[in-house]
Amino acid sequence: MKHVVALAYRLLLLVFLSVLSQRAAAQASVTGSGSLTGTVLDSLTQQPVPFATVVLLPPAPSEKAAAGQSADEQGHFELTKLKAGAYRLRISFVGYGVRTQAVTVTDGRLALGPLRLPATAQKLGEAVVVGQKPLMEVKPDRLVYNADQDVTNAGGTAQDVLRKAPLLAIDGDDNVTMRGNSNFKVLINNKPSPTLAANLKEALKSIPADQIKSVEVITTPPAKYDGEGTAGIINIVLKKGAKQGLNGTVGANAGTRGSNGNGSLNFRQGKFNFTSSLNGGLNYNNHSSSSSEQVTYRSTRNDTLRQEGTGSNTGYYGSGSLGLDYDPAEHHSLSLNGSFFSYGGANQSANLNRYSTPLPGFGALFLRDTRSTYNGGNAEVTGTYTRTYKQERREWSTILQYAYNSNRNGYEFSQFNNSDRPLDLSLASYRERSLTRLPGHEYTLQSDYTLPLGEKKTLEFGLKGIVRLTGSQAQVDTLFPALATEYATSRYRGTAFDYRQDVEAAYATYNFNATPKLHLGLGGRVERTGLWAEFANTNTGIPYRSYLTPLPNANLSYELSKTSSLRLAYSRRISRPYIYYLNPYVNRSNPISYSYGNPNLDPELTHSVELSYNNFIKTTSFNVALSVLRTGNSIEQVSFVSTQPLLPVPEEIVPSPNLILTTSANVASNTAFQLNGYVSAKPTEKWSLSVGGNVQYLVLRSTALELTRSGFAGNYNINTSYKATKTLTLQGNLFQNLARPTLQGRSSGFVYYGLGLRQTLLKGRADLSFNAQYPFTAQRTFSYATATPTFSQDSRFTSQQRQFRVGFTYRFGQQQQTMRQRKSIRNDDIKGGGGGQGSGG
Repeated sequence: MKHVVALAYRLLLLVFLSVLSQRAAAQASVTGSGSLTGTVLDSLTQQPVPFATVVLLPPAPSEKAAAGQSADEQGHFELTKLKAGAYRLRISFVGYGVRTQAVTVTDGRLALGPLRLPATAQKLGEAVVVGQKPLMEVKPDRLVYNADQDVTNAGGTAQDVLRKAPLLAIDGDDNVTMRGNSNFKVLINNKPSPTLAANLKEALKSIPADQIKSVEVITTPPAKYDGEGTAGIINIVLKKGAKQGLNGTVGANAGTRGSNGNGSLNFRQGKFNFTSSLNGGLNYNNHSSSSSEQVTYRSTRNDTLRQEGTGSNTGYYGSGSLGLDYDPAEHHSLSLNGSFFSYGGANQSANLNRYSTPLPGFGALFLRDTRSTYNGGNAEVTGTYTRTYKQERREWSTILQYAYNSNRNGYEFSQFNNSDRPLDLSLASYRERSLTRLPGHEYTLQSDYTLPLGEKKTLEFGLKGIVRLTGSQAQVDTLFPALATEYATSRYRGTAFDYRQDVEAAYATYNFNATPKLHLGLGGRVERTGLWAEFANTNTGIPYRSYLTPLPNANLSYELSKTSSLRLAYSRRISRPYIYYLNPYVNRSNPISYSYGNPNLDPELTHSVELSYNNFIKTTSFNVALSVLRTGNSIEQVSFVSTQPLLPVPEEIVPSPNLILTTSANVASNTAFQLNGYVSAKPTEKWSLSVGGNVQYLVLRSTALELTRSGFAGNYNINTSYKATKTLTLQGNLFQNLARPTLQGRSSGFVYYGLGLRQTLLKGRADLSFNAQYPFTAQRTFSYATATPTFSQDSRFTSQQRQFRVGFTYRFGQQQQTMRQRKSIRNDDIKGGGGGQGSGG
């Protein structure tokens, strides 16, 4: 999508060229045999600035352009047929400062080498860049949150970072949403992670905030990405370590609810580049309480169940990576990278249950004392070969990736009838334990080719294949202490579920200028999906079947002025359900509410149309977008009374008048009308401010359930920073998410805020930070409501939020930046996020 990023400035150049052509006779004296070449780079990241505007001007004060051109996708430009003499070279690009320098053209070819543009908040003086990037950047195709400029992130995790990124929110259960939608994909450095797809909210805890450079929110991904769902893509960009010589960082953070440590070691010499990182941490003092009231409507009476509970959670996380890059010859490069994530923890809870009428096997009062455990790990190995050519922008790359993912979930509870407190285990009325293992293997092969067709046209195409092998093995043991002394394995409640999914895809995109002010991008993707499932314990399954899905994509951008543009984009996307949605295992940890997955789910197909306006004036970036998203076969969570099933029920479940079942199904058509905007400004030299908001009107319809729900939802985000001195920065942020309608009810809104400061020490090599999350509020409460013709349920969950952290980071070694971007795989086609049913506790 980077073709579109600089479109306004690319088209602006054509205006200059048009003027030149109209004055060809007057400029004839300028024609000569000289030429200028160079490459435009971002001064901080050292990455190319594609389509930057390059204009050659006579010495001041004249502003009559002698020549002009837009840089290509790699930031390269070449001005030809120039008359020898003294000129000014002016380079500009939206979101960057303007660079102007004196050049002397000869009758031959003059190579200027890399020309670095400063970010908006930087100053340029004789090619010396000072300052820092703005906290928020508004670009034509994405919103960028520069997390490394936010001091309140120090000592936190990726969860803390995503809370403050534009259009994103994290609710009371640590579930991430993008514009209120959970159907998005998360990438790490533009490549997927099976751990993120499998259990997003736990995996995010294993990524230290100190290792995150930025978060990119892409609402309309192009065809070269895998078929994406409704909301878009979140790309977490980690800090690079490819610097000249030996360098690295070490850091430690301690807080009232968590502590962590991290480090990196990197080395670059000649054709070799080595990078590495290691991180780990602990979570503690995470206490919570909950309450709920469930009313089941029966013909003769209403049954009421009230639950009150307390909980305490502890956990650990860790991650690491190794990378080796080698350039054996000009135009050839090899890369081998490996990484791992791991996490685990336990939750101890006690839930007191009170019924209005006694129930068989439970009574009117009972308590469940439960210990839940979870742990998971993921390892990935990726090899890349990249071939470039003498022709600028022409490139071929091939990538091979293998990933292994394993998650375990379990619980063990003791039930005490007619008691409001835990007793000796020998006095328990019933005991149960369960362990679920979710192994997974993923193999990916991808090849991409970029072919320039002249200066203003580019053709991209590629092939991709993915093989996913996953499943679920679950065992349930039961014990009635009055009848036996040892657990017995249940013959009917275990699960042995194997699942295979094959995806083959081909795509092509074509970008060109229709007129001097209008740029078009046309693309299409075709994906074939094959799947198969088997239930070993019942000798049943889903026979192998496949389907073909066309996914068209188009966008156009029109330049309104030098600093503003309009963009219209359309895409059709597909989202395949992940194992947590498919797993048929029945989770019975809650005595009156069972959950399970649905292996017969079909993928979601979504049509998305977005119209956006972008403007950049001095130090202020502005973006506003209108969009409509419609999903005709949306995967929705559905709850119902077991005696009046709305969806198929596993045979092992014995219906009960007060038993609520929850699963997922393709039962709705959802439409979202959205308006979102973002402003990033620098009111003074020391003060930065960004404000964003998102308003939605949702229409949720289900013919199968005979339901229609509609209503408004939204959120807003404010971030501000103040540089008190050269070495001291103060920061603050505020986020509020409004209440949101669901297919069968409503979820409450919430507020998040934080304060922080960072002091730079040791001549810029060290940072000392202090952060406060919810400093004036100890707890935060979330509420959820469900209302159906057969039952209603109101739930409240209160968790501890106040947290204080202090951290220290030290940087050592050489600091010369020579980063190089590598190709990576993006498997972003599956609906995940750690949700779904039947996760085994």
